[in-house]
Amino acid sequence: MNKLLIVGSVAFDAIETPFGKTDKILGGAAPYIGLSASFFNLQSAIVSVVGDDFPQEYLDLLTARNIDISGLEVVKGGKTFFWSGLYHNDLNSRDTLATELNVLGDFQPKVPQNFKNADVVMLGNLHPLVQSSVLDQMESKPKLVVLDTMNFWMDCALPELLDVMKRIDVITINDEEARQLSGEYSLVKAAAKIRKMGPEYVVIKKGEHGALLFHKKEVFFAPALPLEEVFDPTGAGDTFAGGFAGFITQSENISFENMKNAVIYGSNLASFSVEKFGTERMVDLDKEEVVSRLQQFKSLTQFDIEL
Repeated sequence: MNKLLIVGSVAFDAIETPFGKTDKILGGAAPYIGLSASFFNLQSAIVSVVGDDFPQEYLDLLTARNIDISGLEVVKGGKTFFWSGLYHNDLNSRDTLATELNVLGDFQPKVPQNFKNADVVMLGNLHPLVQSSVLDQMESKPKLVVLDTMNFWMDCALPELLDVMKRIDVITINDEEARQLSGEYSLVKAAAKIRKMGPEYVVIKKGEHGALLFHKKEVFFAPALPLEEVFDPTGAGDTFAGGFAGFITQSENISFENMKNAVIYGSNLASFSVEKFGTERMVDLDKEEVVSRLQQFKSLTQFDIEL
C-alpha cells in the first residue's frame, strides 16, 4: 500500500458565517487533508504539533480513519494553534479575528521513520522553512511532492518560498495568490511563470468557480459543483489538496491525464467539506455519497457535439 505523508497545521478554529458560529472546533490544514485522503486506499501520516489542551477525542477521530499520528507532537503545557474568522455574506471574503500561533510558532517537524520513504508528500500551508525541513528528512526521493502556500508567505518569506518551490512537483494556490506570486493578471501567463520557478504542474483554485490544472502547454478546467447551500468554506482548499494527493498516491500514475482525475476527486471532496462547519461533514461522509457525487460531476461536464 502506498504512503502519503501530510505536513500541516493542526488547530482550533472558531468560525462565524451568515449561517451561524462555532466555538473552538477541530481545524488546521492537516486534519482536512488527512480526512479527505482517507477515502483512498493508502497509508497516511500527519506531521504537526499541538498543545496538551488538544482533546483525545480529536486524536481518536484521526486514528479511526487510519491516519498515523506518531508524527503529531504534543507539547506539555503548550497551547494549540488557534484561528478565528468571520465570513462575509458572499462567503468569498473573510476577516481574521484572531491568530494565535502558540506551539506552532516553534514547530520543528519530525518525520516518522516509517514514512521517510513516502511515495507522495503533501506539504500543507506552513512556513517554507518547515516545508523544506520535511524534504530534508526524506530518505528516498518521493514520486511526487505537492505544496500548498498562501500570500502571507509571499509577503514575509518569499526567498524561502522560492527555494522550496525548486524542490516540488505540484503547487496548489488560489487565483489571487497566483497573480501575486507571478506578477501576471492572466492566469495562463501566471501559471507559465510559476512553472519556471520549479513545479512541473500548477493547480490554481478558484473557489466556487472551480480549478485549473496547467502543465507545459496543456490546460484542464474542473468546475465546482453548484451547491444549494454552503455553510463554511474553511478548509475547502485543504480538502481539495487531500483528495488530489490521495488519488495520486493510490493510483501510482503521475501524468497530466491522471492529474485531471485527481483534480476532479479533489473538487468532489471539497464540495462536501463546505456543507457543514469545520470537519463535521468529512467525518460523517461515506463512500457511497462520494461515488454518487462523482457521477454528478461527470454529468455536469459531459456533452456530445458534432465537430
